Amino acid sequence: MTATGFSTLVEQARGIAELAGRRAGKAEAARTPDADVIAALVAAGAARHFVPASLGGSGGTFAELKQAAVVIGAECPATAWCAVVAGLMTRAANHLPPAGQRQLWAGGPDVLIAGGVTPRGTATAVAGGWLLSGAWPAVSSSERADWILLVAAVRGEGGPGQRVCLVPRASVLVERTWDDVGMQATGSHTVVAEQVFVPDPMTFPAGLLTETDAPRPGPDGRPVPLPAVNTFLFCLPMLGAAHGALRYWRRLTGAKLRGRADVYDPVVAHLADVFARSSGEIDAAELLLDRVARVVDTAPAVTRSDVARHQRDCALAAELLVRAVDRLMRASGTAGHSTGSVLQRLWRDLHTASSHATLQFGTAAAGYARAELIGAG
Repeated sequence: MTATGFSTLVEQARGIAELAGRRAGKAEAARTPDADVIAALVAAGAARHFVPASLGGSGGTFAELKQAAVVIGAECPATAWCAVVAGLMTRAANHLPPAGQRQLWAGGPDVLIAGGVTPRGTATAVAGGWLLSGAWPAVSSSERADWILLVAAVRGEGGPGQRVCLVPRASVLVERTWDDVGMQATGSHTVVAEQVFVPDPMTFPAGLLTETDAPRPGPDGRPVPLPAVNTFLFCLPMLGAAHGALRYWRRLTGAKLRGRADVYDPVVAHLADVFARSSGEIDAAELLLDRVARVVDTAPAVTRSDVARHQRDCALAAELLVRAVDRLMRASGTAGHSTGSVLQRLWRDLHTASSHATLQFGTAAAGYARAELIGAG
């Protein structure tokens, strides 16, 4: 239990995982998160995890979110993705002015926020607020959200710059465009706004999300800039998928090894190599991610150097996880590649998650070198 008396997301993660695993096929076919699974996530505290305690939040940590997301992701990475995105968007919404925060959480902390932080539309200053227009693709959970956070380029007298706007789900349209081979159950469709009025208290400058020199305190009172944690959160469903893939692979492989105890048997030797290498890479990735969680949860300040190292570590962890699960898939035989196999679903979801722009190692490596070599000089 948390200090506020809520049963934690960690405590309920196993039950959510089992439900999400059973509903995964249905959710994939519908190309949207299962309604009962989302309700279970919200009831367990996924939406309130990073809401300020003064507004009923549960005072959650990044390490706790990691623990829950990995458990859920082992059965359904798409559901884990929805959970971490909810946490990320909620933490971003903490940058609203006090009046906006009170409006957003007026009915309680269990408000599911979806979002698109890439500036795709425009925000035009008008009396008392902004007019928001544009189309934002790949907004996960968009059909199930209560509110949606959107970043837009400022146009007219309010510019230059970018503006973050929080709008009720009912104020926008959702075009069902999500057709990726993986993460189908995230429902990452396109959100369309057409001259939607957004009051001033429900907006803030987008620069507050990326500030690394003097970031504002978050709901836990700690200044953790978004670039220090977004890649970390995107890795968590992948780590869960890898754990789940290893578990399911072991079940498939057990039948092959039954009665073959000879260590010199080439089949045994091959499968032993697959198991040892893949499990080791998964462990290595988790150690990298655990360090990120420890820093953002406990360090007195998160520096630019920390941000660069986190992004490097997360991109490297993503590569390790893809390599591990690819190896498991190659050694799974036709049973693992069956369209009804859980293993192939986890593999598809992991590959889609790994394609996220923030998890590409070349970009992360350049940022790390710039911070540590050029900056140090």
